[in-house]
Amino acid sequence: MWSSPVEVLIAEHPAYLAQIAAYDTRWEETLGEAIAGTVAVLDRLRRSGNVRLLALTNWSQEKFPIARTRFEFLDWFEAIVVSGEERVAKPDPEIFERLKTRFDLRPERTLFIDDAPCSVAAAKKSGFETELFHSPDALARRLEAFGLLRS
Repeated sequence: MWSSPVEVLIAEHPAYLAQIAAYDTRWEETLGEAIAGTVAVLDRLRRSGNVRLLALTNWSQEKFPIARTRFEFLDWFEAIVVSGEERVAKPDPEIFERLKTRFDLRPERTLFIDDAPCSVAAAKKSGFETELFHSPDALARRLEAFGLLRS
């Protein structure tokens, strides 16, 4: 049974109901700015025209639309799989199976990039090529080595 993160946190920490509720209702204020260097790498990929851009996020179904209106670069993806809509989240292997099936991906020819080591490990177990995100420059070098970007 899927429970929203807010429901889970309130159940686990009822004494902090007000703080958890404030985080939920003021969520947009907690969003930082986009990482400009990463957006630039994504733009290079998009402009190359030779790769599919898909996204997989653990954001909630309720909050992701807020991010979509704030970050224009999210429109650059062919599709975005949102865990809150799927009711399964990274690193659960099921989310990677859905990604492969829904988009007819060959995981050995698909590079999965994430900043969470557990998600990278799960994607690798599902057969994907993987990269643990550290910085925009390191990502660009990896994409060049993978043949997806030109230097």
